[in-house]
Amino acid sequence: MAVLKRRLLWVTLVVAHTLGIVSSVDALMSTRTAPGAVAWIVSLNTFPYVSVPAYWVFGANRFNGYVIGRKQVNSRLYRELAQKMSLVECYATPFPPSKQNFQVMERLAKMPLLSGNNVELLIDGEAAFASIFAGIDAAEHYLLVQFYIVRDDVLGRELKHRLVARARDGVRVYFLYDEIGSYRLPSSYLDELRDAGVWVRSFHSTRGSGNRFQLNFRNHRKIVIADGRFGWVGGMNVGDEYLGQDPRIGAWRDTHLKIEGPAAFGLQLTYLEDWHWASGEILDLDWQLQTVADNGVPILILPSGPADRFETASLMVQHALATARRRAWISSPYFVPDEGVQSALKLAALRGVDVRVLIPERSDNILTYLAAYAFTQPLLEAGVKIYRYNAGFLHAKTLLIDEGASMVSTVNLDNRSFRLNFEISAWVFDETFAQRMGTVFEQDFANSREMSSTDILNQPWWFKAASRAAYLAAPVL
Repeated sequence: MAVLKRRLLWVTLVVAHTLGIVSSVDALMSTRTAPGAVAWIVSLNTFPYVSVPAYWVFGANRFNGYVIGRKQVNSRLYRELAQKMSLVECYATPFPPSKQNFQVMERLAKMPLLSGNNVELLIDGEAAFASIFAGIDAAEHYLLVQFYIVRDDVLGRELKHRLVARARDGVRVYFLYDEIGSYRLPSSYLDELRDAGVWVRSFHSTRGSGNRFQLNFRNHRKIVIADGRFGWVGGMNVGDEYLGQDPRIGAWRDTHLKIEGPAAFGLQLTYLEDWHWASGEILDLDWQLQTVADNGVPILILPSGPADRFETASLMVQHALATARRRAWISSPYFVPDEGVQSALKLAALRGVDVRVLIPERSDNILTYLAAYAFTQPLLEAGVKIYRYNAGFLHAKTLLIDEGASMVSTVNLDNRSFRLNFEISAWVFDETFAQRMGTVFEQDFANSREMSSTDILNQPWWFKAASRAAYLAAPVL
């Protein structure tokens, strides 16, 4: 019996380390960052019993099989959308003279900058959901709804009741959710939508070759579209906490955007691709676009995700920082940027740009909270100003460059948003809108404290060690 146990132990050791070696080769060839590859290779060969299953669940950085209609020329979706794209050509507009350097954003987005839009900045949950619910109630033909998190609470049930009512009135309603972000959403919630005639799909991040065991990919987008004319995008999911009604979190500071006009096409196109992945279906929608203002606001919709050839979200932020001449103000609830973005922040500050980063004082993610202390000292030394918002929980994902370029996004400045999540950003090129964004930033700075080197240097050794460990884990998670 003892001999059998020893043989079984040896077999287990050999199999575990063999799988560790095989997984290491895969990590070497596929992990997008060198630190991430090193971290996986070391752990896979040192602790294969734990690291091998963890790698095959969390390790992949490339989402296999997702068909991006604007890029895969041999796909049915591409053929369907090719003639739809021609509809926006008459709304394409050149970048303002002071923003010519942003033209590369069009190549990242695979979409042109579109004119003829109205835009409204929505600050915090009450304003955002009042606008979204009014748009849902006014829809005449169809509604496209997509959120990362949907909760079965007061706000979630309000959304459900309104969608059910519109479906029963004959409006076509499509509801797409992320099954990981909304894992607590009960089947009864979805059944009630289906029973009313709502088309319901989960994003299925585990679908496709090579994705079966993955839990790391998420569709983090938040999109609502009414009749192809009105679109909403930004940081807010569906849950009572987004209205500041969770006593554990308190006040919730967030930013959303309402778009009316041709730029809603970009939101609709992105939704169409996500729906196609989730269901295999191509939605038959109204693509007859209309301008709402002759001199309307130019907007660029820029989707990003792990199916992209490049790390689109990181490149987007790096390029925006590289164009800054006077100011670059950023808000992000999770701030663990990659080395490229850290370098861009330092270079902008060293050029004399007013670089400010707004992050929460209290975080709902202990790893990102700790990791921020591991790399902020070099940023401070370069002249980057870091503010910690202390009037509640900051969840806004926004960026303001100089006087005329503003971004409202779902992108956090961390590895997950840069490499693992499907995200979407709206860039608004308008000085009046930028002034409004600047006013909001200034109000947030007034409700914050500015960090200094003593915040980092005075921490105990164990806190510094924990923050360094959390930072080293960032490329892996």
